[in-house]
Amino acid sequence: MSISPLFEDSRLPLLVTPAGNPSLKHCLHDIQLLVSKELYLSGGLLLRGFETDTEMDFTHFCQSFGYDLLSYDYASTPRSQVNKGVYTSTEYPAHQSIPLHNEQAYTTSWPLKIWFNCVTASTEGGETPIADSRRVYQELDPAIRDKFIGHGLLYVRNYGNGLDLPWQKAFSTDSKAEVENFCQSNGIDYVWKEDGELQTRQICQAVAQHPVTQDMVWFNQAHLFHVSNLDPAIRETLLSIVGEQDLPRNVYYGNGEAIADHELDHIREVLDRCQVSFLWQEGDIMMLDNMLSAHGRSPFKGERKVIVAMAEPHS
Repeated sequence: MSISPLFEDSRLPLLVTPAGNPSLKHCLHDIQLLVSKELYLSGGLLLRGFETDTEMDFTHFCQSFGYDLLSYDYASTPRSQVNKGVYTSTEYPAHQSIPLHNEQAYTTSWPLKIWFNCVTASTEGGETPIADSRRVYQELDPAIRDKFIGHGLLYVRNYGNGLDLPWQKAFSTDSKAEVENFCQSNGIDYVWKEDGELQTRQICQAVAQHPVTQDMVWFNQAHLFHVSNLDPAIRETLLSIVGEQDLPRNVYYGNGEAIADHELDHIREVLDRCQVSFLWQEGDIMMLDNMLSAHGRSPFKGERKVIVAMAEPHS
């Protein structure tokens, strides 16, 4: 195999291409050895030019690392299941961007490994931007970073009512008892409102320490959940209709204090500065360490299909 950084000034992602037999199955052992040596250093690998025949090949590839693939529980975005443990990437309208984020960093349990497979590359755009979460942590204004660390974050979600995922989709169940059990097991406060809809509140981390490398990483979704992430006109309309307390999602400091827009603007500026982006090619597989690398999605035109799998839960 041939191995080199995709970008001259960044080791994320490390580009891996076949030197001989391009079959993914044939190269599997060598790829696994490479992952064990390089994933914690670079944060992510991009496998390009390897032959895969079906979406099931991707499933088997992800499973070959020895972990059960995770279901998408306590979801924050719409997805469709492809195979057991394999889902479509977030099904947001093509003209919208999805900001950089680490998967499920809005809760206290998350996957350490995440894979992406480009089944169909869009004709224009549709990149999955990525960023080094270690670098983000280091480049943030220490005063803002320390305030986030000291207070933690309170995520408030209101489900359903045509404004966000129904609780049945978010929790993958129609049973209120199962939702309550999940919330109680994960330190999530919940309230069933008079209209039968659900509100949850959970205090989570702003940063985290990687269990293997011991690196500190920026690890939250405050900039994504905060009401300032909305288009100003949509933000104003929602506030006038449902009020702040019933917004589909919002985030505060852990003590309930509001997070200032300028603090989140700074965080977004740092994320943008740390971001790298490449155009997908059909058949590409990208493997990320979910704590070391954040990911997002750029707007696109034409058909696009990227599937995702996650594994190795960590709390």
